[in-house]
Amino acid sequence: MRALDWQRKIYLDGFAGKVSPIPPNSAQLEEAARRKMTPAAAAYILGGAGNEHTVLDNRRGFSTWQLVPRMLRNVENPDLSIELLGQKLSSPILLAPIGVLEMAHPEADLAVARAARATNTPFIFSNQASVPMESCSAVMGDTMRLFQLYWSRSRDLVTSFVNRAEACGCSAIVLTLDTTMLGWRTQDLALGHLPFLHGKGLAQYTSDPVFQKLLDEFLQRPPAARPPVTTTTIQHLLGAVRRYPTGSFLHKLRSGRAMGAVSLFSGIYSNSTITWDDLAFLREQTQLPILLKGILHPDDARKAVDYGMDGIIVSNHGGRQVDGSISTIEALPGVVAAVKGQLPVLLDSGIRGGADVLKALALGAQAVCLGRPYVYGLALGGQAGVETVIRNLLADLELTLGLSGYKTLADLNLESLRPV
Repeated sequence: MRALDWQRKIYLDGFAGKVSPIPPNSAQLEEAARRKMTPAAAAYILGGAGNEHTVLDNRRGFSTWQLVPRMLRNVENPDLSIELLGQKLSSPILLAPIGVLEMAHPEADLAVARAARATNTPFIFSNQASVPMESCSAVMGDTMRLFQLYWSRSRDLVTSFVNRAEACGCSAIVLTLDTTMLGWRTQDLALGHLPFLHGKGLAQYTSDPVFQKLLDEFLQRPPAARPPVTTTTIQHLLGAVRRYPTGSFLHKLRSGRAMGAVSLFSGIYSNSTITWDDLAFLREQTQLPILLKGILHPDDARKAVDYGMDGIIVSNHGGRQVDGSISTIEALPGVVAAVKGQLPVLLDSGIRGGADVLKALALGAQAVCLGRPYVYGLALGGQAGVETVIRNLLADLELTLGLSGYKTLADLNLESLRPV
């Protein structure tokens, strides 16, 4: 739907007394979702590392650039299409990988996958998804999907994840580099809540044959240290058992597989020992393009080129890992200059409106990843909520592009902006 049509629909619905529960204003959208979610879900999804300065700086960074609109340029029917990884996309928006979406809505990743298809928006499946990648791929038709990979301590599991991504039609592997250990996430810590310990966000693991084999071996070992037994412990244990995907409740409880899966995951999900040289192993496992997510320094961008990677996502994990980190829009120009057009650069973290997208593209990004806002839509309205957030952003982007005096995204450049 074109921007003016979507805008007109909103006004006509309002005239008929139907106002969407999904606010088009990003701050109001976040606040509405915060009120809808449980405290634990809000802490996990909205929260960041430390004092959360980087969460704020990701937004503030966009205000250091201003658009300079041009007039009388015939901007009817602006074109939002781009090319990425050899494919033509209808817009420069991708849905970022966000884990544990079951905390926002029961349909979780499946609702997002359906919304992605309905809006023709690429979706990067999360390594920490609540629904297996195969189930999400099955509802996406030909819509582009990618798979985010966390480098596990098991290389066999890394290979299995990559093979599954290939089999279910993913167009690329997005290797996330900045989460080799969890950041100091103060909102989660204040509640003493980590969703993975409750068996949430483990669907890629519990659906994986290599992980199940590792679990068989793990359950033969002596029991690991356990938390104190309280009524709360028992409630959480039973919840984790219910979430485990296969077998009767009684079987899952007696076998110990549900809590075993949680314990095994906790020990292998990330690997802080990996280096640039490990990328050769990943390249041997797949013919898919490999994008490195989490690049902020120009030297790391140059290394991505030297090591034969296929793309970069400039990201600080939404401010969830290193408090005080440089914002992504600040890092973007240096990364773009470093790669010299040899591979595509995308931007993640901080995108909240059409103007943000235009600024990122004018600074050299080929596309951007939308994160928290679509999860807010999910919390407020499931699939329909995600679709509304995406359509609102696309309409804002199309209108802002045309009103700035540009008919295509390729027309944007540094002259489109003024530094503040």
